[in-house]
Amino acid sequence: MSTEKQFPMTVAGKLKLEEELEVLKTVKRKEVVERIKIARSFGDLSENSEYDSAKEDQAFVEGRISTIESMIRNAVIIEEEGNNDIVSLGKTVTFVEIPDGDEESYTIVGSAEADPLEGLISNDSPIAKGLLGKSTGDKVKIITPGGEMDVEIISIS
Repeated sequence: MSTEKQFPMTVAGKLKLEEELEVLKTVKRKEVVERIKIARSFGDLSENSEYDSAKEDQAFVEGRISTIESMIRNAVIIEEEGNNDIVSLGKTVTFVEIPDGDEESYTIVGSAEADPLEGLISNDSPIAKGLLGKSTGDKVKIITPGGEMDVEIISIS
């Protein structure tokens, strides 16, 4: 028997997925069904691009619903630890790049809620892998697809 993949996430990340699931089930699903109904009324389905588009959207919505349900079912909530000495899941890490001095901050979350544009990086990302387990003041060499970067951790919260 295979075990399903676990999805580490924060409480907020799980709530966000639950909200998305609710919208998909109650709003998006109904919209797509209505589009299919309207497209069917146009007649010949073999050359009906509206019907094909609606069916593709339906497949996407149903696939996303299935994915989110699996993520929620297999969610492992990241416990808030009082220890801000070590980089771990759920922590926000601020570091400076050496030698440029560019400061960056990221919160390390599970892949299910990663959003780099919002400062949320997956624990599977090269940056997070390089930072996990390190402490404030540590100098770390991080290997990324774009090359190596040297950083110094200045705070963990």
